[in-house]
Amino acid sequence: MTKTASLQTDIVQLARIALTGRTQDVQLLLHRLVKRHRPNEATMADSLADLLRESPTRASPLRRQSEVPLPVDADSRLHLLRVEDPPVLDHDPVLVAGIRAQLNQVIGERNRPESLHAAGLHPTRSVLFTGLPGVGKTMAARWLAVQLGKPLLTLDLAAVMSSYLGRTGGNLRHVLDYAKSTDSVLLLDELDALAKRRDDHADIGELKRLVTVLIQEIDDWPASGLLLAATNHPELLDPAIWRRFEMVIEFPLPDRNAMTAFLISLLKDHVEQPESWAATLALCLAGRSFSDVERDILATRRAAVLGDRKLEEALKELWIIGKLSKPERIDLAVTLVESGLATQRSAHELTGVARETIRSRTQAALVEVDG
Repeated sequence: MTKTASLQTDIVQLARIALTGRTQDVQLLLHRLVKRHRPNEATMADSLADLLRESPTRASPLRRQSEVPLPVDADSRLHLLRVEDPPVLDHDPVLVAGIRAQLNQVIGERNRPESLHAAGLHPTRSVLFTGLPGVGKTMAARWLAVQLGKPLLTLDLAAVMSSYLGRTGGNLRHVLDYAKSTDSVLLLDELDALAKRRDDHADIGELKRLVTVLIQEIDDWPASGLLLAATNHPELLDPAIWRRFEMVIEFPLPDRNAMTAFLISLLKDHVEQPESWAATLALCLAGRSFSDVERDILATRRAAVLGDRKLEEALKELWIIGKLSKPERIDLAVTLVESGLATQRSAHELTGVARETIRSRTQAALVEVDG
């Protein structure tokens, strides 16, 4: 291809993107043009570089003046989005190393977009969270918004799903168009309700059309925005939706270390020795989600207050032994004794583990520490 033909092709591509209104994608292409054509069109390249440096940022007054009212359903007049500005965290999410690394990558890309643009790349635009209910997907979305210093917009599924045929797709477009025009993070929670497989013959045509709307909107999502989606049922999603997300993060049930850290955050302001209580409770509550455990802790705190009891006494009721295997009961008994929450006798009575076993394991642990 000749230099002239290459420049013409780039100009046509620039015009095509500009007509979609995706400002940051236009800037990305301009960065590429500067780099590609500087050897032969130095004057043009310098002029474009100057324009990029002078262009208004997303936080400028020009942007704030373009704000529009929150979208509403035409019939119910309910807002289609829930807005957290700023989003607030009760406590930091407990994230396993792999998930934290992926989220930190998203943050790093947003903090250094110019480095990506110089290499002809754009920040990750869309991320899909999958996992069972209560494992931290929504909390992670809120944490991302906090780290980026942006409002969190969450689609209100009940308001978007209109009873009028064809209205739901329009509501969804209103939500996505609004989010594109604001400097925010958009979360589509319960994505499977909107993006079911199109070969599911039990669904009406309206729901199948929603998949098409979503595909088009995700493909057209601007690099300046961040689209998050979460689902408890990834197997229900249309395969085409899977392919549209640039990053997929799977949230597992918390392991023992993650649950211990989470329990410490819940108990640190309410009991002495929160680390010891967290270590024992993490064993007994293994296999539960974060939200399940948080609900149990809150219920226990309420019961302690109403019963005029110390919280430590009420927490003992969460030491559920019956489902624990023998190695887990031994581990619990040793942890109780080592933490000072129980004597060898009471640990034996609670767990059924022989006192000699508890004594020998405790002594072995002390020898290992001394060694």
